[in-house]
Amino acid sequence: MSEQPRGVSRRRVIATAVASSACASLARASVPFEPYLSLNETARRIAAREVSPVDLTREMLARIAAVDPVLKSYATVMADGAMAEAQTAAREIAAGRYRGPLHGVPIGIKDLCWTEGVRTMGGLAVRRSFVPQEDATVVTRLRAAGAVVLGKLNLSEGAAAGYNPAMDVPLNPWNHDRWPGMSSSGSGVAVAAGLCFGAVGTDTGGSIRMPSSANGVVGLKPTYGRVSRYGVMPMADSLDHVGPLAREVTDAAMMFDAMAGHDPRDPTSLNAAPANAAKALGGGVRGLRIGVDRDYAFKGIDAGEARALEAALKVLEGQGARIVEVKMPDVSDVPQYWSVICSHEMAAAHAATYPARAAEYGPYLRAMLAEGAAVTPEQLAAARRRQAALTAQLDELLATIDVLAGPTSDSPAWPITHALQVGSLADYHRAWGAAQPRSAEFTMPMDVAGVPAICLPCGFSPEGLPYSLQFTGRRLSEAMLCRVAFAYEQATDWRRRHPPIQG
Repeated sequence: MSEQPRGVSRRRVIATAVASSACASLARASVPFEPYLSLNETARRIAAREVSPVDLTREMLARIAAVDPVLKSYATVMADGAMAEAQTAAREIAAGRYRGPLHGVPIGIKDLCWTEGVRTMGGLAVRRSFVPQEDATVVTRLRAAGAVVLGKLNLSEGAAAGYNPAMDVPLNPWNHDRWPGMSSSGSGVAVAAGLCFGAVGTDTGGSIRMPSSANGVVGLKPTYGRVSRYGVMPMADSLDHVGPLAREVTDAAMMFDAMAGHDPRDPTSLNAAPANAAKALGGGVRGLRIGVDRDYAFKGIDAGEARALEAALKVLEGQGARIVEVKMPDVSDVPQYWSVICSHEMAAAHAATYPARAAEYGPYLRAMLAEGAAVTPEQLAAARRRQAALTAQLDELLATIDVLAGPTSDSPAWPITHALQVGSLADYHRAWGAAQPRSAEFTMPMDVAGVPAICLPCGFSPEGLPYSLQFTGRRLSEAMLCRVAFAYEQATDWRRRHPPIQG
């Protein structure tokens, strides 16, 4: 299979499409290509044979070729493989072998997940030549559901915050001078910009939810162990989560249902009953208890963000939900002990190449690995004790409510420069801390405790940047989270706004 980095030429796309015309003709009717259509509606049109997966994939590849040379969301475009998968999907659907709502739908995969025969770099210059011999479990499951893999999406180096200077940095489609989010930045950018109908991301300290917030899309971080990590390059084994990013809650639920499930190859994988999150969406919120700690959720955050969150709570209350005042555990020190655990586990994950090939790392990750290598057993033990204490406290709080509401971040996407993103850890954190001093408090606790959370747009700033609302739930409560998020989403129109992109 011949694959290529980032863009794919229009000539090649057209030639592939002509060769595939027999499959394209399986659609009963032709409808205009709509890159911002929901995955759910796209699936309906495919199932009704109003559009062919081949046409859809060809058009999406052409859009990537036109738009992504600027946005840089893709690390590798898998044009040949995508067209072959689309042709197979078209033949199967024509023969009556419809696999479900992902069948024939083009998606993107974070380049932290193995893809058989296609390079998987993880944002690391030191891994640019790594070509896995098998798919990650999550990729296997999405392909089994019939999804068409368009390509691999860019991310920060090793899934940390900074980027390697030799690698591309995705641009926020709402404003190129604003933060694209944490490591699943390529996934967030591609979904927001209409360059795929859904994407896979990972979340260790907020890397599904922060890019979703910054780019104005939906992000679902599942319960720890709910989605297999086999074949996903580790950042920190005890904190890593895999989940979907999509434009609408239904889309994220559909992807999650396909991704989740026990995997004996992942020792942390949970053997839990299927979530069936998509089936729970229409349940509404009447009588549900939505907890909020106003000191935790609103203190020191952007005033517009706070107003948007208050308005969101009123929407849910108007639908019959009960807004319950609760007390969030103290999370002010979470970033400190998260850093101890994460850097220590990351140093272990990179032992084969760091420090032996330290010169090939970017300055941010090089410093983080050095910190991790210096963590003492006593420091690690103390961090684990704090992790266990917070987990117990958060479990106790969540047992009293159905979901916890709050912001995904303390402000919209903050101003950032390329030099800062590929520069030192100290410079990045100094700027990040000044712009979003509390952002880690809204994402890291859920990773530390392993509980699920979902975020979605809840408004826009005067500068046209997305605000984001987050719901956190008990373990294995992804269906409830999707149900509440869906109820809010359907009562508002935020999902209908898209970045001002030409193409």
